[in-house]
Amino acid sequence: MAAVYVANLIINAGSDFSQSFTLSDITNTPLDLSNNTVSAQLRKHSGSSTKTDFTTTIGVPATDGSINITLSSTQTSSLKPGRYLYDIVITSTISGKKTRVVEGSAIIREGITK
Repeated sequence: MAAVYVANLIINAGSDFSQSFTLSDITNTPLDLSNNTVSAQLRKHSGSSTKTDFTTTIGVPATDGSINITLSSTQTSSLKPGRYLYDIVITSTISGKKTRVVEGSAIIREGITK
């Protein structure tokens, strides 16, 4: 997989957040995520030492190429409104090879109702 999929997100502070992605190869065949783990982080900028980890899951069956990232309302409440960056990385449990598969910006919107 050579290209990284770009998807920009809007996250409402104080609310639960969930986003699903379906990964495929250049022939549009779902990516087999068996023998892989997935991780994702949100940061204010790429050099930031402060991060928020998404909870990540691989779909069942893993051969359908689906992944899901989530943040709890507690996590989103702690984020200041503004623009952030995030990415999603899959790691082969066999070779240890890491591949960034999705990246983009995330806009955190402040809520009115508390």
